[in-house]
Amino acid sequence: MGNKVNSTVVTLAIAGALAVAVGFYVNRVSWAPVGEHVASSGTETGSNKKAAVTAAAMRPTWAASATGRVEPKSGEVRVTATTPGRIVTIPVALNDSVKSGDVLLRLDDEDAMTKVTAATAEEQVRVRERDEEEAVGLQLERRKAEDAVAEAKRAVFAAQQELDAAYIEARTKNGAETAVDNARTKLADTEKKLDDELTKMSTVLNKGGMPLPTRLESALTISRTDVDAAELGVSHTRIRAPFDGTVLNVIAKEGEVAAPSPENALVVFGDLTSMKVRAEVEERDAAKIRKGQRVVVRADAYPNQDFEGKVDSIAQSLSPPNIVSRGPRRPNDVEVLEVLIDLDGNPPLLTGMRVDVFFKHDATASTN
Repeated sequence: MGNKVNSTVVTLAIAGALAVAVGFYVNRVSWAPVGEHVASSGTETGSNKKAAVTAAAMRPTWAASATGRVEPKSGEVRVTATTPGRIVTIPVALNDSVKSGDVLLRLDDEDAMTKVTAATAEEQVRVRERDEEEAVGLQLERRKAEDAVAEAKRAVFAAQQELDAAYIEARTKNGAETAVDNARTKLADTEKKLDDELTKMSTVLNKGGMPLPTRLESALTISRTDVDAAELGVSHTRIRAPFDGTVLNVIAKEGEVAAPSPENALVVFGDLTSMKVRAEVEERDAAKIRKGQRVVVRADAYPNQDFEGKVDSIAQSLSPPNIVSRGPRRPNDVEVLEVLIDLDGNPPLLTGMRVDVFFKHDATASTN
């Protein structure tokens, strides 16, 4: 009886050991890494293939994802006034394309123009007083060079005023575009003339043995500086386009008083020749982003369309998020990494549009 019991126990022990061994073997085959050689039988090879498929399926589709917002190539530039004044003319409207230097708004310039008239009159008096003193040699050469520069500056100011008037006339009263083109050409010519005269004057002033200015010459120099300042005051009453681009929004209204403050934007401006996305990558995914990495951008407005681009720049520090996520996508206290993405081509995305950004597993991306 005792031998029979011992035999049964031994049999059960052997069966248990075999079960454990088989279970370990099956488990090892099912989770073996891709490419690992387990055994040489046909059944084991099939299990290895199954493991490879399983491992590939477990790999995430994207390296990372983030919330982003569409911006113009230049970003949105909020144009403000540099001097306080009442807005008298707004020659541009929403979506207007303008060139660098074109007038976006004109402030009341009556007081500024009065100062130009007064300063110019004072300059003419000082010129007559100076000319009563005889000058020869290097002194006379210097006077002629300084007079040529002053004359060129006045010509540039007059040409700019002419262009502004023609431009506003064309925008607000259907004036001739040819007048604007001619005024642009004239301004460019006068600016070139000024550059040439400044170069000549610099050459003259650098000559050895140049005598010191007389009292009357110094007085004239001061009066000409006053004219420059008065003309600069007039230019501050023109709010100009900082570069070639498009008017994205006109916030100001005629009759309002413009204040020189970053919070008081008058016009929102940008370059729409190409678009970019400003994405906010969560801190946990920061190490997965590389410069040059390809991305896919999706917008709710285009549910069946993907837009592509690549990472252009990556911030060097984390910061609080500025883009509000819809739904429970992201905790409020998370830090994010700001990433700028250049979009391919000219996608139909609108400035300010909220998008979702998906970063590809890109082996060609830079590690810098």
